[in-house]
Amino acid sequence: MKCSYCAFAASMMATAFSFQAKPSNRKSSILNMVSVDPSTVTKKDYQDICGVTFNDGNLQERLKRTNYLYPQHVEVIEDIAPVAGAMVDEVLLETGEKAWQPQDFLPDLSKEGWEDELKELRKMTEGVPDDVLVVLVGDMVTEEALPTYQTLLNTFEGCDDPSGDTDTAWARWSRGWTSEENRHGDLLNKYLYLGGRCDMRSIEITIQHLITNGFNPGAQKDPYRGFVYTSFQERATRVSHSNVGRLAGKYGDKHLRKICAKIAGDEGRHEKAYQQFCEEILKRDPDGLIMVFGDMMRGQISMPAELMTDGVNSNLYDDFSTVAQRLGVYTALDYADIIRHLVDRWGLEKLEGLSSEAEKEREYLCKLPERYRKLAERSMNRKKQVNEEEPKKTFSWIHGRSV
Repeated sequence: MKCSYCAFAASMMATAFSFQAKPSNRKSSILNMVSVDPSTVTKKDYQDICGVTFNDGNLQERLKRTNYLYPQHVEVIEDIAPVAGAMVDEVLLETGEKAWQPQDFLPDLSKEGWEDELKELRKMTEGVPDDVLVVLVGDMVTEEALPTYQTLLNTFEGCDDPSGDTDTAWARWSRGWTSEENRHGDLLNKYLYLGGRCDMRSIEITIQHLITNGFNPGAQKDPYRGFVYTSFQERATRVSHSNVGRLAGKYGDKHLRKICAKIAGDEGRHEKAYQQFCEEILKRDPDGLIMVFGDMMRGQISMPAELMTDGVNSNLYDDFSTVAQRLGVYTALDYADIIRHLVDRWGLEKLEGLSSEAEKEREYLCKLPERYRKLAERSMNRKKQVNEEEPKKTFSWIHGRSV
């Protein structure tokens, strides 16, 4: 009830302010309000109702008390904050000299002999087929939209970073995760530039469009939904980078194979952290997480680059996804395998003590991987039987060549 009273108090103050304001000022934002009408709600009344004072110094505490859509979920998130703190220390690498950086994998143009290193890189890049290059570009574009993903993390209630330098475990995790992920797009972007086979301006346009268009994974500010999503997506990203690296090695590009393996390693560590967060939630609120997981799986996990476009091809993501599926970089079978991994990782097969409603969701989730796998295999077999081949796709990323 406290949150309801807080909302009532805030509403009454806003109403009083709007009536008192001069007509020319009525369009001013409520954020510009600097006083409370004492005839309506005094500051003491507000403090008595909400438990916090009404001043800028208590912004974070005031938001905590008045602005949560999922207060029960937030309580759990606050309880597992020490786990997030441990993840910062145990999962995230140290910054500075001890951390790997993109330059470690690229020719150093400030040193003698860089010409030979660049020639070697370009020679190896020449052996990579265009379709593999397209998937690599798509993965890089996805990584470069990192500002969108950090924005997403800061919408998860209870684990945001309201001031930008908040010294909480969750805020430090968010910034640390972002700093590590930032290396991925930087490294792949520079590799593609030095390789000389791509239209970098078209790729840059795609990146700008993707960040502008944004991304909505359906988390709805709920930390439970957010961590289920990141548990899934980090693993999907690891799978994709690993498979691109495997193909690069197949075609003789040992540099790209090493780069993809390093990035996949980061994704693997981050995946384990997010899955650990969900495991801790399950210990404290199994019904809550199971209901969220089931609801999300009844839809479909959105891929972060679904709104990509180069300004010319409105179906760019679908075309990229088709090529990735054809090469076996990321397929419907991988989607099913990730669900299976999460079901096993969180021990859902043996989970007991659930409510009747949550138990139904648990049964649904445990059967889901096999359902997805059968559907995927049926679709693949049907294409083989009719000898169905996807038409070639043209990509501006590789100067209009078709794959």
